[in-house]
Amino acid sequence: MGREPDPAAPPPLLIACALGIEQLALRSGDRGGAPGAVTVLRTGMGPDRARRAVTRTLGEERWRDAAVIASGFCAGLAPGMHPGDLVVADETRGPDGTTSCSGTELLVKALVKAVPGRAVHTGPLTGSDHVVRGPERAALRATGAIAVDMESAATLRTARGALPGAGAGPDARPVAAVRVVVDAPEHELVRIGTVRGGISAFRVLRAVLPAFFEWHRSLLLPRR
Repeated sequence: MGREPDPAAPPPLLIACALGIEQLALRSGDRGGAPGAVTVLRTGMGPDRARRAVTRTLGEERWRDAAVIASGFCAGLAPGMHPGDLVVADETRGPDGTTSCSGTELLVKALVKAVPGRAVHTGPLTGSDHVVRGPERAALRATGAIAVDMESAATLRTARGALPGAGAGPDARPVAAVRVVVDAPEHELVRIGTVRGGISAFRVLRAVLPAFFEWHRSLLLPRR
């Protein structure tokens, strides 16, 4: 039998990402000041893999009440975005609907402090089941979205719906999405592996953990 969770312990923090390089960046960041248990879950690419991985993990007793952050890289949609810019979603959009994010303003302030000098963009983050390029990027931008990735919308929607006794409303579970731009209208990449060649996004992603922990501490409120 597994060990029963300590009811006095703070809810854990689950950080979900898709790629091995994203997991490496997040796992190698500064973990000092983490309030409670933290894990970085690699889901695999695409919304279906994200749904399965998050459902499986949150089904475990020790992670049942976890706050959830979807993180990793994304494609920026707004002109003027650059690799290494940060995107903080105020909502994620996918085929299953829109999910509002928790504590967005606090998270922005924490990221500005954690990664000084980097632009932080806030707005809707839309989901896709494939890599977005060319005219499709402009079409998504016309909907008001500022960035796109394949997993965030599915991750947060699944996380909200996986809390026993709660619906998918904004008070059900703290969720957020923070992405680092690697691909932007004026800086399209041929493939995500180019990040390994020295794009600054990897270093930015390594630096975000203190902001995640500050967000987590601020939201450690009873949800039952």
